[in-house]
Amino acid sequence: MRKFWIALFALVPPLAVGFFLWARGVEGLWFPPNASETGSDIDFLFWVIFAITGITFLGVEIVFAWFLWKYGGREEGGKGVFTHGNHKLETIWTIIPAGILVFLAIFQYGTWEEAKFYSQAPDSPVHARVLGGQFEWRIRYPGEDGVIWSPDDVEQVNELHVWKNQPVKILLESRDVIHSFFIPQMRVKQDAMPGMKQWVWFTPVESGEFEIACAELCGWGHYKMRARLVVHETEQDFQDWMARATAAQFADTEEAAEEQ
Repeated sequence: MRKFWIALFALVPPLAVGFFLWARGVEGLWFPPNASETGSDIDFLFWVIFAITGITFLGVEIVFAWFLWKYGGREEGGKGVFTHGNHKLETIWTIIPAGILVFLAIFQYGTWEEAKFYSQAPDSPVHARVLGGQFEWRIRYPGEDGVIWSPDDVEQVNELHVWKNQPVKILLESRDVIHSFFIPQMRVKQDAMPGMKQWVWFTPVESGEFEIACAELCGWGHYKMRARLVVHETEQDFQDWMARATAAQFADTEEAAEEQ
């Protein structure tokens, strides 16, 4: 009976890896489709790490299962043997993981630089300022003068508008606690820290609407801190939307002034 349970346990690692590989082809169980220019590089890096950790996981579990099969099924007891270990073996299993980590640190550097080093940010004006706060995203666009914090700025709540193939640069801030600005399809994720200015950039290559989520537990209403990214097909489409949003905002302002 012990052999049966050992064999059943040994099936778990290959089934787990097989499930992950199967889930890749099922919509909703794996990554959402990539819609950014650099997303394929991030996905490739993920697969490299997944392959290394998956092979390591299977190797460890195979050895573990073999030990269970060889020694776990014994009915007779016995006195355990005390050992100081094997220095050569310990050196090997220390050097190999260290070498893998060094390889990953070097291998991922270019992708990390492209995604996070400010020197790689688009050489373009700030598209919008995104302010995270419990439990919403406030987005401020520069007006016709192209300068944020001027009277003609346009403000929106939980809506970020850009256009396809536009290098988007965003100023990210938080007004209260730590939030995490996360757009899965753009492969963008950046913490927003109170008192700090962060920069986020990406280039969408698909038009449509995409979810913006907060990926940091930020309070009781964390679950509803959602927004949407609207990627317009052309810059003209974006400018048309901007004109409508500007007209609506200043119409509301004038109406409120008249009521006072």
